[in-house]
Formats: sequence, structure tokens, C-alpha cells
Amino acid sequence: MEKILDGIYRPQDLKRLTMHELEQLALEIRQLIIDTVSKTGGHLASNLGTIELTIALHYCLNMPDDIILWDVGHQAYTHKILTERKNDFPTLRQPGGLSGFPDINESPVYDYFTVGHSSTSISWALGLACSRDLLKKAVKSKIAAVIGDASLANGMAFEALNHTGHLNKNLIVILNDNELSISPSIGALSNYLNRIATSPVYNRIRYDVEKLLKRVPWFGFRTLRAAKRLERALKNLLVPGMLFEELGFRYFGPISGQNIPAMVSTFQRVAELDEPVLVHVLTKKGKGYEHAENFPSKYHSAGKFEVCSGTMDCATGQTFTEVFGDKLLELAQKNDKIVAVTAAMPGGTGLEEFGEKFPERFFDTGIAEEHAVGFAAGLARGGFKPFVAIYSTFLQRGFDQIIHDVCLQKLPVVFALDRAGVVPDDGPTHNGVFDIAYLRLIPNIVIMAPSDKEEFERMLTLAASLKPPCAIRYPKACVPEFPHEKSDAFIPLGKSRLLRRGKDVAVFALGSMVATALQAAELLMRNDIYAEVIDARFVKPLDIEMIQEKAAVFKAIVTIEDGVISGGFGSAVCEYLQNNVKNPPPVRILGLPDEFLKHGKRDGILDSCGLSAVKIAGSIKLFLEAVS
Repeated sequence: MEKILDGIYRPQDLKRLTMHELEQLALEIRQLIIDTVSKTGGHLASNLGTIELTIALHYCLNMPDDIILWDVGHQAYTHKILTERKNDFPTLRQPGGLSGFPDINESPVYDYFTVGHSSTSISWALGLACSRDLLKKAVKSKIAAVIGDASLANGMAFEALNHTGHLNKNLIVILNDNELSISPSIGALSNYLNRIATSPVYNRIRYDVEKLLKRVPWFGFRTLRAAKRLERALKNLLVPGMLFEELGFRYFGPISGQNIPAMVSTFQRVAELDEPVLVHVLTKKGKGYEHAENFPSKYHSAGKFEVCSGTMDCATGQTFTEVFGDKLLELAQKNDKIVAVTAAMPGGTGLEEFGEKFPERFFDTGIAEEHAVGFAAGLARGGFKPFVAIYSTFLQRGFDQIIHDVCLQKLPVVFALDRAGVVPDDGPTHNGVFDIAYLRLIPNIVIMAPSDKEEFERMLTLAASLKPPCAIRYPKACVPEFPHEKSDAFIPLGKSRLLRRGKDVAVFALGSMVATALQAAELLMRNDIYAEVIDARFVKPLDIEMIQEKAAVFKAIVTIEDGVISGGFGSAVCEYLQNNVKNPPPVRILGLPDEFLKHGKRDGILDSCGLSAVKIAGSIKLFLEAVS
């Protein structure tokens, strides 16, 4: 039997379908997403919840003339399927395949922005609306921003809402509410009110009455104000959208995000309004797949899984995230001043058990990284020791707060930067490759990176005792195992450690690159090149004694890091040598290039950037030949 999806390639193809066919299409897309993500991994629960919403939006709007912006973008799989990428969908998140997020390079016609961070969509939508109006085109494109309830809590979203209401621009915000039960008014009364409020007749009469009253001297404006106050009072009693109304939006909802006819009816009428509109849609994460419905957090960013049982592939070996969670719990049991802060990622950062054991000392700020950092500063000033666990790429959003609220005040906040370096599968918006560079320039902060489990645990112990702010960066990966002598129980601040003796070149490796550097040294030895390998441990403060010692002995120095070369660890070593050592040896910096890296497997991306053991060995060999 031929599927409806077989004949759908672009949004215009939806226009010929009946409501019943659209509902059948949703079932077919749901199965395609489940089957694909079970093989590739990806964001499952959020995408299953927005299938009907996406179909209804594309049915009512006219892309690419109209514009749909997806906040965060981890719910845009259906959008990709409906916008000429259906046949490529099996390549989702695979090297060279479709990105798991909207990507302007992948589809400049349908993906207006590359997006993977939250709370950006309304700002973008308002900018596009102002650009549209300045161009004064005869036909105005419709612009819709789809934002989740969690993303709406971020300050940037509220700033954009406030500005949009102030400018009174014609755009549509779709609030995709998949967790909060804001109001019990969903049902017959709410549907009735929405039908009235979106009716063209109602809005034409409303506009005509306003226009007429404004013509009446003195009493007309007073009557109009009284009428609007009455309307607001009634809405406050009957619908939950007064906050948005006060910000200058017309509010409609809530409506079911799985009810295509209801959404189509609302979107079609809303599209005729010439003002800021917010439509509140209630969706269910994981809709249509029992395992994802029951465990939406587990299937938010899912690995490969078996469809029938829901059994998910698990990584072998302990991850850095697990080591962090276990060690922080141990430290907190001994020190009641330790508190944990995260920004909507308790599971992803390994803090779930901490929250269960110490609920009064665990704080989840939601998607509000700026607030999380400022909040941690307040906790520290109040006498506590906050460990702030945020993905490296998301901590960028709190950059000013790190400088002003924490480091300027010299407060003992610990930043645990999970997903530092190359992050598998998620691409440029999620790679944590800038943290060394953007933290190194800030005074008063300590920056370190562990190479293995024991080092990580010792660094966390050190961090718990430090008075200045500090950051510990670590990758989304299993903890490596490599032979070396055990270190002392405590790590001296700013001290590296020698792991392997050599005579031809000194290699300073940082964090996750240490194990790879040792592998490269083994390969070099086959060519009678003997590399001395140092685990740098610290980016700031540098171990200047070790650097001076090796600069005096070796004819060449190599640094290796899984961060951008510009402003990174290698740059710090070069700056020190050039400014403090007479006739320093030449230095080769191995790191990530000055570009946004595409999605792929971590090992594959590192290899393409010259950071596999084989590529590092080859680079060192050529470097030594050039300087000899």
C-alpha cells in the first residue's frame, strides 16, 4: 500500500491533503523518525511531540515565502522531512549527512539560521520582521517562531518578547508547552474563546469599534480604555495568557498540539492578524512511542536503540560525566558547604543522584546560564562552595557573568565544563572548543583539564579547596586508561607531571589529548624519535618551571589540545616563551582550526584536524625535520 509520505517532498505538497490524510501523514512521519533515530541516535522525545504541530504550521504557511524559526532546533526533524530532505533523512547525524539541527549551509531556503542554543528564535523573528517592513514589499511574509516552555524561561526570550510588543510587529510566536500545565482551561470554553478571538469578523468589528471610539472627543478614548480594561479582566479570568497580553501580544490557547484540525483552524486565522500573536500549544514529549512517553528525559538525546524493547546502546567504560557525579557526591558528603548548580541539565551533567541525596543543596535554574552563574556568585558570597555544571558550549552564554559576577569578585565558584572539546554527532553549535580561549583571558581564574579518572578526582578535590574561581574542562567520552605512575594524592596548583622520558622533542599535552600523545610517542619510537610527554594539567596558571626546564634542554616543543589554537593552551606556552625565555626553541601548536567543525564522530573529527595518534606522530616527525 502506497504511503502518503511517498508523495510529500516539499511543504506545498501538504496543501492537497485532507485533515484525515494529514493525520495519517503524522503517523507515517512518526514511524520514520523512530526507525531512523533507533539506528543513528538523536533527539527523539522532543521530535515525536512536535510532528502534528510542524505539519499544521507548514500546511497553513507558505514556505519558503513565509519563515519558520525553530528555537534550539532539536525538534525540527519533521521540518527537515517536509522540506526536500526526506530522502536524505536516513543519514541523520552521520558524517557527511543531515545535521540534527537546522543548518543554513544544509538548506539556506528553509533553514534561516543554524541553531542549537535556546531562546534565540523570537529575537531573530523580530529582526526579520523589521527587515521585512523596512523593505515595504506589497506582500508581507509571515514569520513564526516556535519556542519551548523551557526556552521561554531564558532572559533573552523575555527581552525579545518585550521588544516585539513595544514595536507592535506582525509576527507569530508558537509556545510549544510540553511540560507546564499553565491552565486547566483547555476544552470547550477555551476552544470557543479562541474561535471568537481569531474570527475575521470579530477582529474586523473590534478594529472598527476602536477606530470609531477614537473619533469621539474625550469620552471616546475613556470608553476605549474602559473596554480594554474589561477585556483584559475577562481574559485574566478565563485564559492564562495575560502575561503575554501585557507584553503586547494577542494570546490564543492553549490548544492541543496533537490536534491537527484545531491547530490548522487557529493558525489560518491568526495568520490574518497584523500584530504580535502568541499561540499556546500543548504537546507531549515522546508522543506515539511508549518508551519515550514514559521516559522523555532518557529519550531526549537518545543513543541507538532497539525499537520494540526500547533497549538503548550503552557506552562501555565509565565516562568523565559519571566520574564527576560520583566524586562530587563524595566531596559533598564530607563538606556541607558544597552545592551544585546546573542549567536544565541534571542528567547530562551527572547531577541527578546529587539532587536526590541533597535536594536542598541542588539547584536547577532551567535554561538560564547567565542567571546560573550570577546565582552561583550569590551562593559563594553567602559562604557556600558552588560547583556549576554546564556544557562548555552553553557556558559561553554566561561569559559576562563569569567576568563580572565571579572573577572580578574573586569568588570560589567551580565551573565543571562538560562536553569540552569535540562533541560527537551534534555539530558546530555543541562543540565545546572555545572554552580555553574565552576563559584564559580572564584574570583570577584557574583552568585545568584531567587526563584520566584519578587526575579528575584529584582536580575536583583541589577545586573544592581553592579560594579563587576555577574551571575544569572534560570531554563527552569514556575515561581513558593508559599506563603511568600514580600521582601524589594532591595536585599542586599549577604543576604538570612528566609521564614519559625522551630526548628529541618535548610534548605538552592537555586533558583528553594526553592518552593520544602517549600513543603518538609509541609510534614515533619506531622511527627512532623519542618524545618526552608531559601532562600539562593546567592552562592557567602555567607550569612555567617545567616549560623553562624543557625549553633549555630540547630543540623543539610541541603542544596538543582539543580546543581552538587561537588563544588556547599552545598560545599561552608560546606567549610565555617569547616574553620570558632568551632564544626559545621553536614551538608547534597542534589543536583545532579556526573554523566551525561539522558534525561527526569524535575520533573522526579529531583525525581530520590532525589530532589522532597517527596524524600527531606525522606532524611531529615533519616538524623535527624542518627545525633540524
